Amino acid sequence: MNLRKLLVCNSLACAIFLTLPEPSLAQDDLMSMLEGADSTEEKSEETKATFKSTRVINAQTTETLKAQTLMFNINHRFGNVTTGGHGFFGFDDASNIRFSFLYALEDQWMIGVGRSKVNEDIDGNTKFRFLSQTTDNKIPISMAWYSNIAFTPRISPQNPDGSDRWTKPAHRFSYTHQLIIARKFSSSFSFEILPTLVHRNYVNDLTNERNSGEESNDLLALGFATRLKVTQRMAIVADYFYTFSKFRRFNSDFPYNAPLGIGIEIETGGHVFHVNFTNSSGIIENQFIPNTPDAWNDGDVKLGFNISRVFYL
Repeated sequence: MNLRKLLVCNSLACAIFLTLPEPSLAQDDLMSMLEGADSTEEKSEETKATFKSTRVINAQTTETLKAQTLMFNINHRFGNVTTGGHGFFGFDDASNIRFSFLYALEDQWMIGVGRSKVNEDIDGNTKFRFLSQTTDNKIPISMAWYSNIAFTPRISPQNPDGSDRWTKPAHRFSYTHQLIIARKFSSSFSFEILPTLVHRNYVNDLTNERNSGEESNDLLALGFATRLKVTQRMAIVADYFYTFSKFRRFNSDFPYNAPLGIGIEIETGGHVFHVNFTNSSGIIENQFIPNTPDAWNDGDVKLGFNISRVFYL
């Protein structure tokens, strides 16, 4: 009788044991499920190289340098191609040259200094990228803030009575503040818009007789820039600025045209080389937004180039 009870108990215990799930198999299945979930989740990273340089032609970009990196830039504008053969199609004249240095304090923040031929401007600038587009599009755009201050040491213009027009050091200063909003739509196409404010401490007291528009210290402008990649190392770039100024509309005494630049960008090892055409001789915003008298439809276009070299410190 005891033997029979023992056999029944053993049989019952075996049946219960066989119905229980195997711990190791259950753990393996759970890990597989978790690993499967991770593999389907897209890894979010910052979008790289929305633009290939800190500038397009005239326009800034959202790009900044890596921390502790120094960049040397040369921006050159020749004369108008309409000078023809006697002016070697503008090559005999340098309408503007700017040398500048940029240094990255952090990955998203850099400062710079430059000197231009136009107005003999000496400028300091800063750019801070505070938002970066991500590859999963959870952040669909990149945004940066750019500001500069320019000082002109050139001889003051003269009033009709022969006196200096700039009577205070403050008259020689101008400023730019700019929000840069960019998106890389694909590996080949990027686009950005640039709401811009330019302030000049001194302006001439002038009025457009055609529409009664007055010259003002503050100028609002809206810029657009794009990059279209055509080969592995070459792209077409362009930028355009529209200035909201009644004084500059149809002013025959003070001709003005919207700055437009079109160029080719070439990556060559350690630097990016731009060959471009633009109607603007000015290179910094304080120059080309207030003063661009030349027009594309008149053939008053200048060949120029931007070249940069990066040094890793």
